Amino acid sequence: MANKSEVAEVDALAQSYKDLKNEIGKVIVGQHDVVQGVIISLFSNGHSLLVGVPGLAKTLLVSTIAEVLDLEFKRIQFTPDLMPSDITGSEILGEDRHFKFNEGPLFANIVLADEINRTPPKTQAALLEAMQERSVTVSGVRHPLPAPFFVLATQNPIEQEGTYPLPEAQLDRFMFNIPLDYPSYAEEIAVVKGTTTTQNYDLKHILTG
Repeated sequence: MANKSEVAEVDALAQSYKDLKNEIGKVIVGQHDVVQGVIISLFSNGHSLLVGVPGLAKTLLVSTIAEVLDLEFKRIQFTPDLMPSDITGSEILGEDRHFKFNEGPLFANIVLADEINRTPPKTQAALLEAMQERSVTVSGVRHPLPAPFFVLATQNPIEQEGTYPLPEAQLDRFMFNIPLDYPSYAEEIAVVKGTTTTQNYDLKHILTG
């Protein structure tokens, strides 16, 4: 039987989940299932793949979650010419004639890998290795990534030309494959009202750090 402290921890987690959804709901209209899936994957120390066409506020969703959780957020736009060193970092020669490691954009708490299927398999593999090991290896030296570390990748399900589909084995690195649909008519009206005003959202930090 669970003791009182364990019950209290579960209750506190449930309350934090509700508070987090409420804060995100101040900015994100609708997409309740998407928000729920992303939060569950974050709480479970996993990663998620968001599948949807452009313009469904994927970047806004991820940046809002990072702000509410008071975590560092970085966005990587994946392109056909993106190299592994562009995301992991590389060694540069300093003024003292010694090599110094220059961190790439993977060194953040929450990383948005935008259109992951537009970059070659070699760069995809570098990202997926970082997701699994929570570290990157450059010139034989292992560099731990900051904790916590979450990757939220996006993929456009319509455009297939010039893309590099993720193999099933690599898709298994993601805890959830979350589809994003277009908002309803009422939600679109709410989005228009929210984006045509100068309202500033005062977001509270939940589970900071």
